[in-house]
Amino acid sequence: MTHAASRKRGYDRISWALRVKNSQLTLRKAVAADVPILRALIEKSVRELQAEDYTARQLELALLKVYGVDSQLIEDGTYFVVEAEELVVACGGWSKRKTLYGGDVWAGREDSLLDPKKDAAKIRAFFVHPEWVRRGIGGMILEACESAAKAAGFRRLEMGATLTGVEFYRVKGYAELEKLAVPLGDGEELPIVRMAKEI
Repeated sequence: MTHAASRKRGYDRISWALRVKNSQLTLRKAVAADVPILRALIEKSVRELQAEDYTARQLELALLKVYGVDSQLIEDGTYFVVEAEELVVACGGWSKRKTLYGGDVWAGREDSLLDPKKDAAKIRAFFVHPEWVRRGIGGMILEACESAAKAAGFRRLEMGATLTGVEFYRVKGYAELEKLAVPLGDGEELPIVRMAKEI
């Protein structure tokens, strides 16, 4: 189904009626046709917004081996994009699967399903275009993810937060559980923080 066709069918489109730069922000589920746009958005977001917390070498290796689009989230219907006048300015989602972090390129994926009665759903792959940060867009996506995970029966959420994202999630009620180091090869690691929240 094309992106345009998905809209005509009312593909879970939610209008948030927020005005930013005179643009109405709209949150909807991501579709396969979004993947090329998401790849470009993720690379720009990572290179510009995470540069103060990681070295250029860490970021390039992370883009090569960890970060990226997770097509399983799109297939599951648990990944969202935010548009401003049809321009995708952010993305993020949640997962009912065991993988804590990493896109399709990440070798450490574990796509088996979680048990909502005992497992925590995962908050996954939040990226915002550098020109659209600090406008409440990340919070918009997080609220949608939390609501959807709760509706699916989950009562806990967790994530592998980048150092750049820790403060944002802390403000949203997530607690730090442990520091992790994602192996990138060539002697490099990507420090992240596992965080969690009851919902």
